[in-house]
Amino acid sequence: MDSAVNGVPATSLRGVRWVKSRHSAAMGNCVELAVLADGSVAVRNSRHPEGPALIYTQAEVVAFLAGAKDGEFDTLVV
Repeated sequence: MDSAVNGVPATSLRGVRWVKSRHSAAMGNCVELAVLADGSVAVRNSRHPEGPALIYTQAEVVAFLAGAKDGEFDTLVV
């Protein structure tokens, strides 16, 4: 698959390797990410691996990770 759009069924993204954080809980409280052929990154809910995947550019992922590392999203969780 050369490119994907947001909301694509995760099962249609064949041949990708989904990665889950080692900080994920055993109850499946996590998201999984996969790098696609065009360099974009797919994100899916690990509890619903057949469900939709959201697709982000490398730049969007870099910006999100920088914000997370800086604590910009800390107020979203209790």
